[in-house]
Amino acid sequence: MLLEWSMRRSRADWLGLVLCVLGLSVPGLIGTSVALAQVVSPVEIKDPALRALQQQYMDDLRQAGADILSTHFDYPFYLSRKLDLDQARQQVADQSSIRFDTYRGKTVLAITGNYYAAYSTQKINAEQRARSTFLNVALPILKAAVPRFQNNPQVQGYAVEISHHIMGKVMGVSMERPENLMVFLPRTGALKLLVAKDETAQQSALLQGQLFLNAQPISIWLNDSVPPPVNPDDHADDTAANAQSNPDQTETEAVPTGNGSGPKPAASAPSATVKPKEPPPPPRDTSTQALAAVQLSNQPWVDSIVKELEPQAHFVAYAPPKFVAFRQGIYLELSLNSTLPGSAAGSRYKLAATAFDDHVAHLIRPLMSYFKDSKDFDGIGFSTNIHLEGKSAPAVSEAVEFFFPLSSLRCYEKYDCTGQQLLDAGTVLINGERVALDLQIAEGGSSH
Repeated sequence: MLLEWSMRRSRADWLGLVLCVLGLSVPGLIGTSVALAQVVSPVEIKDPALRALQQQYMDDLRQAGADILSTHFDYPFYLSRKLDLDQARQQVADQSSIRFDTYRGKTVLAITGNYYAAYSTQKINAEQRARSTFLNVALPILKAAVPRFQNNPQVQGYAVEISHHIMGKVMGVSMERPENLMVFLPRTGALKLLVAKDETAQQSALLQGQLFLNAQPISIWLNDSVPPPVNPDDHADDTAANAQSNPDQTETEAVPTGNGSGPKPAASAPSATVKPKEPPPPPRDTSTQALAAVQLSNQPWVDSIVKELEPQAHFVAYAPPKFVAFRQGIYLELSLNSTLPGSAAGSRYKLAATAFDDHVAHLIRPLMSYFKDSKDFDGIGFSTNIHLEGKSAPAVSEAVEFFFPLSSLRCYEKYDCTGQQLLDAGTVLINGERVALDLQIAEGGSSH
């Protein structure tokens, strides 16, 4: 089968070459050959089930490859079997990367590629680099691939891995090296991302997935400002020197590569002085001293909360509210006891969903009235121990934590967001493990 497939491809490529030499063309032949080159051959996939999927959906995979190739990227981008290749090697390397694979037990459509833009580590931090490559490369790839498989229950998620470059100095010497971003989105998260009407909905969808930068977990916040990347052929030191000698000069644009995939030439700069972009705000100080200062300044409000909301909150007596560091921010953590009716018994997801609907959600609006203009912390966490009442109720021991940003809590407080949207924008942990909690599914008795 491999020999037969190779011969057919060779004949097609040979015919396409002859037609090009003669100045002729057959509609669709060359485009199909190029798209085919982006898809991994089924015979190369060892797992029988994945190989069968690859064979069954080859037409859809090819069309997804063609749609990706037709996308305009700001800097040269290649689908690639291997990451971290320099551009000269990439141009002659194997560019078949679209395939079915597995990620943590889920069948996913996997796509890998190399993006030839570079970020200055002195100007752009890791989260901003991840956000830029996600928006400029990974998101367009998902937009090209997901619609072709959105109704296919066999595709449980999407994994996109992109290599870009970073530039910095090591012991005073300028160095350039690759950095890899991996994005995984479950099927529901990918669909929500593509149909999202605003940034808040996009953020909620993105939080359902997992992101890694050089194999380290990372978060992407879509409302953060990101300085632009630069062409890796530019010299960072020369650009910095020119900027110092002429502070009114704007940052040099990358030059076109000549292959149609590079950026367009920059328009001539206006004569007026261009105001430089404001640097991103510094990260929140989450040191022990900072947490103590926030605790001290907010303690009067915290004491009032404990006294006035105790009848409905059921605070844990031995764990008073305190400010903690969570996901690079400061959160007010409230420890609660949630007593649920015996009829709520079921999976841990059902218990967590019922605890949110019957207990936690009812605390949010009265709680937010204490913090109208809080700027010294970022969110509120509800840590609850779940108990079932009734003699026949089974014994349970589930610890559920809900961490919500203040912006999302205010949206819910004003009835502008649903409980599900609040959960999607926050972080839910069950017994210390992060989960995606769908209220309708969980309370319907599904085990997820």
